[in-house]
Amino acid sequence: MSHLPERKEKDCLNCGAIVQGRYCQECGQENVVPKETFWHMATHFFYDITHFDSKFFYSIYHLLFKPGFLSKEYILGRRTRYLHPVPMYMFTSAIFFLLFFSLLKPETLHSTLDDPMTKKARVEFINTVEEKLKAEPGKDEYLKQLDLLKDTTRNVTMNDLLLLSEGNFIHLGGSREYRSIAQYDSMEKALPDSARDGWFKRRIIKKVIEINNKYRGNANEALDKFTGSLLHNLPYLLFVSLPLFALILRLVYIRRKQFYFADHGVFTIHLYVFTFLVLLAVFGINSLYDLTHWGIFNWLIAALFISLFVYLYLAMRKFYGQGRGKTFLKFLLVVFLSLIMMFILLLLFIFFSAFTL
Repeated sequence: MSHLPERKEKDCLNCGAIVQGRYCQECGQENVVPKETFWHMATHFFYDITHFDSKFFYSIYHLLFKPGFLSKEYILGRRTRYLHPVPMYMFTSAIFFLLFFSLLKPETLHSTLDDPMTKKARVEFINTVEEKLKAEPGKDEYLKQLDLLKDTTRNVTMNDLLLLSEGNFIHLGGSREYRSIAQYDSMEKALPDSARDGWFKRRIIKKVIEINNKYRGNANEALDKFTGSLLHNLPYLLFVSLPLFALILRLVYIRRKQFYFADHGVFTIHLYVFTFLVLLAVFGINSLYDLTHWGIFNWLIAALFISLFVYLYLAMRKFYGQGRGKTFLKFLLVVFLSLIMMFILLLLFIFFSAFTL
């Protein structure tokens, strides 16, 4: 309610219908005088903000401490006192990703690539390169890497090894390293039709050749662009995973006909909001650990990650109303299927990010 005086006229200024009370029964607009002072505008804005905040914090309280309760209230139709799931998801995800992108940047990889390798890592890489040499004896790239790794007079970084990788950022494996797309096409034409690569494999190989030629000798730039693309696609990955997770719930509870797909979607949104809040807490605790290096913060972070699984089980039990044993079995199935789903999605988004290089 705007607290402006009601109009004496009963025709709605928005749709023209005759208004029976303070609000138009056709379009819902409040039948008040259209002229308002700056004070009225300011107080209306303040009311909207505080009204959103009161609903938000009231909803978050129930979300955090009563797993499944908010979703249950929503499908039962008790919604006025709580914030709608969609704006709640949009608000918390926006805060999460603003903080996420401010803390994690592609450039942070440089420190890892330029850090000297440990003695253990060098031994492992020596074994790996020696295995490659058995498959391809005398290959110049592997011989140079082996000489560098065995040189105990100097430190070795991952960048040093990448620079010796014939300038290639990505390897196809075996002896199939092409210097250009023209070379690859020429070698393919020389093969019989039955021995040629299929359409999909040709696309992959040509993209690898293109990336290697574009970023030859500059692995840092390639990694920056790849990780930057992958990180900025993360919100889309989570958004795509949301209906897929709801679909998993729909399949697991397929015999519970009283639950529609939208109900599983509401449950999933609330679960994702809880996950965002937990991860925000992890970011904060990790910052405290960086300042103090107190081991207790690592235990707190581990406890928060465990709480995600405990919360899912409790929320499923509350929302779907089944017994402990049946809910636990379905909880295990949901976790297993969702991990497979996220793994497949991650592979697809990695593939997509690589193709945008």
